[in-house]
Order: sequence, then C-alpha cells, then structure tokens
Amino acid sequence: MTIGKKIAWDDTVLPFQLDNSDIRGRVARLDGALESVLKQHEYPPQIEALVAEATLLTAMIGQTIKLRWKLSLQIRGDGPVSMIATDYYGPTEDGEPARVRAYAAFDKDADIDGKEPFSLIGEGFFAILIDQGAGMVPYQGITPIAGSSLSDCAEAYFAQSEQLPTRFQLSFGKSTLPGENAAWRAGGVMLQMMPKASPSAQGEGGSGEGGLLGHQDLLDDDEGENWRRANLLLDTVEEIELIGPQVAPTDLLIRLFHEEQPRVFDPQPIRFGCTCSEQRVRESLSIYTADDLADMITEDGVITADCQFCSSHYVLDPKTLGIQPDET
Repeated sequence: MTIGKKIAWDDTVLPFQLDNSDIRGRVARLDGALESVLKQHEYPPQIEALVAEATLLTAMIGQTIKLRWKLSLQIRGDGPVSMIATDYYGPTEDGEPARVRAYAAFDKDADIDGKEPFSLIGEGFFAILIDQGAGMVPYQGITPIAGSSLSDCAEAYFAQSEQLPTRFQLSFGKSTLPGENAAWRAGGVMLQMMPKASPSAQGEGGSGEGGLLGHQDLLDDDEGENWRRANLLLDTVEEIELIGPQVAPTDLLIRLFHEEQPRVFDPQPIRFGCTCSEQRVRESLSIYTADDLADMITEDGVITADCQFCSSHYVLDPKTLGIQPDET
C-alpha cells in the first residue's frame, strides 16, 4: 500500500472513553517503533505479520498498566511458529515514552510458503503476564488459541479470563512513503466495556470456540444493546482510517462514535526498546553451577549469549564469572 507523509500520531496510543455507553478503548498507530521491532531479525513475511499483530496488540493492551510496570504477551503453539513473545514497559515518568519489543521462534526448515500466518501457530495457548516490580507476585492469565487471528485470541482471553467484553479492529502491513523504501506500519482500535458494567457470565460454557466465553456472553440487555451498537460502528472503519495519514485518531473517533460522546485522554508515545545488557546476562548466568558454566565455554575460551529481542551479542570472560582455567 502507498501511504502519505508521516503524521504526529504515529507511534502513539490514544486512550478514550465513550461516556454514553460505559465503553473505553484505545486507538493505536505504530510506524517507526514497529519497523524497529521487525528489523532486528530477518523474518519471512508470514512471521513478520504475526509479530506485527502481536506488537500492536501489546501496545494497545499495555497502555493501561502503571508507570514502570511490565506487560508481556506470549503465544505458544505446536506448529512451525512455536512462540511469539512481546514486552511492553510502562514509562518511567509521566509523559515519557513506553517501550515495546518482540520476537518469534519458528522452524526455519518448515515449508510455510502460501500458508496463512495464523495457521502456522497450530494449537497452544495465549497468555498475558503483568510484572508489577520487585517484591510483587507477577499476574498471569492463560487461554487456548482460538479463532482465526491473534486479535481473536485476545478477545477470547479478555472474555474468559477477565470477563470483560473486548473487541479489536486492526490493520497492518508494509507501506510505502513517497521517496522511501517499504516499511511496516500498523493501526487499530480497541473497545472494552468498563469493568463496573461487566457482570459475570451466566450459565455454563460460552458461545466461542470450544465453549470459551465470547464478548456477547457477558452483558445484559441494556449493556448488550450499547455494546452491539458500538461494535456495528466499529465495523465501518476502513483500513486507510486505521493506518493512513488522512484521518487523525481524534477525527476517527468522532466519525465512528459521535453519538456516544467520545472523550480522549493524553496520548501515550511508544518506542522500540530492549532492556538487555551485559549485567543482565551476568545475572541470568548466576543461577548456573560452575560445571554448567564450564559446559558453555566455546572453543575460543569465552561464554557467549544473544538477546532474542534485539540480537545483541555478548561475549564474557569465564574468569569474570568465577570459572578458573582448571575448571574447564
């Protein structure tokens, strides 16, 4: 696709609320941040698409966490794509950018030509983890892989684990700016009922795949009517409105939901950021015994480690890890 010039809303998440419907949401636009995530690796197009979708979902979901918290999304499957992992780091101070990173583990020998990206995951699970910092027990929620996209999995997660009706409308792909090479770009809208307006589901099982709860299973008549109306409006959004420069997110919200009285809050800037460092590598190796570390020493007499997120390569002298020459 061909896109016009970059706009101020690129690499931001804009939170909003529909005051007439007890619905909140986010509008996201990722440009340079997503391109930085993907250029760390040379993924096939199908893997790039999965990582792009996962990164966009993580940015939209992560915007709700507090300063300095970390939200991680993990998808594990038994197909050629065994894992997709993303991290969202809340800003260190108000007004500072949040950071995202992501990577995928996949079978490089598998024949994936012509296959739909989501089908490469197979059966498995979708998980969200929230780390509140030192001294706090991380939260983790898990649901089975469901539907036909990662956004379907995320909707099933919120319905089943959080009992919060949630919808995503996403668009992502390579775009071309005038005079520049093609680069990845993504945009989306997330809708979610306010927690106080989301009662527990009644009865056993749900209408989703495998009996999972769906967003439509969680609301009474009045709330259901508001939710259905908002979803019908969301379904009218066009791809160019999600990722193109012609419509700012604020104008998009007015176009979609003007009768619901949309109210926007401060946008959250997003940047690519990896937290790896030599010190963190040393800390991760501290759990191993001297014998284990000795087994890691290469023919060149060093211990190496690679960051899966940013491909940084670390070379460590075994002596600095407490391994003496006679132990090797």
